[in-house]
Amino acid sequence: MLDTIEINAHSHNTACIIWLHGLGADGHDFEPVVEMLNLPHIRFILPHAPYKKITMNNGYEMRAWYDLYGLASGTPQDADGIQATQQEIHTLIAHVIALGIPANRIALAGFSQGGAIALHTALRYPETLAGVLALSTYLPLHETLASEKTLANQLMPIFMAHGSDDEVITLATCLHSRQRLIDAGYHLEWHDYPMAHSVNAQEIEDIRQFLLQILP
Repeated sequence: MLDTIEINAHSHNTACIIWLHGLGADGHDFEPVVEMLNLPHIRFILPHAPYKKITMNNGYEMRAWYDLYGLASGTPQDADGIQATQQEIHTLIAHVIALGIPANRIALAGFSQGGAIALHTALRYPETLAGVLALSTYLPLHETLASEKTLANQLMPIFMAHGSDDEVITLATCLHSRQRLIDAGYHLEWHDYPMAHSVNAQEIEDIRQFLLQILP
C-alpha cells in the first residue's frame, strides 16, 4: 500500500477523503489546506506518490502518479501508469472500508496530476462514492470513459475548479474536460478563480461547503 499521512485518524470518524498531491509534491503538500478546512469528523488520507522518471522533464525522477509525455492536447498518455495507480487507490479505499467507513462516505480529491487520478478512479469505481474534487486538472484517458464508467457513480457529486491564469494546465484544457464530463451525463459544480496553478482562500471555503454537503 502507498505510504500515507493521516489526519483526524480517530475510530469515531464517519467519513474519509483520500487526497492526491500534484507532480513533484508529496502528501504534506495539502496538510495546511486540510487544517484550514476544519472538518474533524472526516479522516483525511494524504498518500505520497512513488518516484518515477518523467519523460517531459527529460527523465528527471520525482514523485508522480504516472509518466507525462506532455500537456498539449493529443499528446500520448501513460495508460499503464494511470491504471496501476488506479489500483493503488482501490487498495486505499479497501483499507478505509476495513476501518468501518462505507464507500458512500469516502470521497476522492486531487490537485493537478492527483486530480486526474481522482477523476479517473472515481468515475470507474464499482461502488458508489461520496464525491470527487478535481482541482486544477483534466480528465485523462477520456476515450475509454464510455466503456469503463460505472453506473454506481454516474450521479456522484463532482467539484471541479481551475485558475483562470493557469499556465501549467490551461483553463481551456480544463473546460474541454468539463464538457466531456457533461456530455457523458455527469453533473458537476464548477468554479474558476483569478489564480495560477494553485489554490486560494475562496476555493478552500468553496471546497469546505461542498464537503459539508456530501459528507455532513
